[in-house]
Amino acid sequence: MGYSSSVALLALLMSIVVLCNGGKTSTYVRNLIEKPVDMPLDSDAFAIPPGYNAPQQVHITQGDLVGQAMIISWVTVDEPGSNEVIYWSDSSLQNFTAEGQVFTYTYYNYTSGFIHHTTITNLEFNTTYYYEVGIGNTTRQFWLITPPKVGRDVSYTFGIIGDLGQTFDSNVTLTHYQNSKGKTLLYVGDLSYADDYPNHDNGETQPFKPFSNRYHTPYEASDSTEPFYYSIKRGPAHIIVLASYSAFGSSTLQYKWLQAELPKVNRSETSWLIVLMHAPWYNSYNNHYMEGESMRVVFESLFVKYKVDIVFAGHVHAYERSERVSNDKYNITNNICIPVNDLSALVYITNGDGGNLEGLATMKQPQPSYSAYREASFGHGTFDIKNRTHAHYSWNRNQDGYVVEAAKLWLFNRYWNPHDDSTTHKH
Repeated sequence: MGYSSSVALLALLMSIVVLCNGGKTSTYVRNLIEKPVDMPLDSDAFAIPPGYNAPQQVHITQGDLVGQAMIISWVTVDEPGSNEVIYWSDSSLQNFTAEGQVFTYTYYNYTSGFIHHTTITNLEFNTTYYYEVGIGNTTRQFWLITPPKVGRDVSYTFGIIGDLGQTFDSNVTLTHYQNSKGKTLLYVGDLSYADDYPNHDNGETQPFKPFSNRYHTPYEASDSTEPFYYSIKRGPAHIIVLASYSAFGSSTLQYKWLQAELPKVNRSETSWLIVLMHAPWYNSYNNHYMEGESMRVVFESLFVKYKVDIVFAGHVHAYERSERVSNDKYNITNNICIPVNDLSALVYITNGDGGNLEGLATMKQPQPSYSAYREASFGHGTFDIKNRTHAHYSWNRNQDGYVVEAAKLWLFNRYWNPHDDSTTHKH
């Protein structure tokens, strides 16, 4: 058989829908099958802004419990410069000033730039604000839109991305997200993928040192003792962030915090309960298979009891959505280890498909019953909350440079509308 015939046969076989014990495995196969490639460091995406001590790597994070504060973060390289942020709303001529702190850290033989974190406060809901950083040297101006006031019937759209890296595929993912309806990005972990670059993991013993210095979180606002797990409210959602790589046993600080946090969720105020974590609990790929199992055993019964609506995770470099299943009777030793359909349980979605250079995960066969839909491609998700009862989820594939809505479904709220929204035999 000639080369071209072999390729045609392979393409035909790969395009056949895989029907197995579970839901649906996508028929789509990327045209660009080679491993993702990092963008060169001199590409436009990494261009250093002009001017002496110009602020770079500017990013923002919610800075309080409800969205009336924002943490503005940036890096300067020539000198510390000013920690001030000047900000104003588009409906006011009055300027406000906030002052923050500057941090540096060493990582083996690497020394960071000057990392600034300043929290701007007393923001009005649903308002555009402009802000300036780099005061006194090279000033740069940006803008943000605050969320609506917390409310159970507020509509709001979240974007979901994980495991991004800095490849050409990653850049496509970000471009597609920027053109989506997403108003706030829920990022589910793994960002830099610096393994092939100098100064990465060279004998450093302090865990999460770069993250702790570069990404501040509002953990104290939800009475958390560590920045790796916390909660916020945003529009119609109460969002809980958990740490897959912090201790989580029943005697740990993380478990005790979650145990105290879940009863505080007021579904008459925030109708949707969302959980973010990095390592998925339900995963039908060979990569990282069962890595989240010990955490699931500890926490899953709490999720079902308090009617968590959805969990977003990353880690596995692919897309997957579960049916509503639970396995909370399993305690590792009793052999009751098969997940069962459970309408009171939540949906698990893996969005570890941002586009990093490690490439895509491979699937286990046959597809297990808990898996509703899976696809080994790159893309991003959007979670569009309409009101207290309904939300629409969309997974958007990077297809040959274009964005394609490859999977979508309506989700019913577990507290306000606990009806059957299972999608067996659909995607």
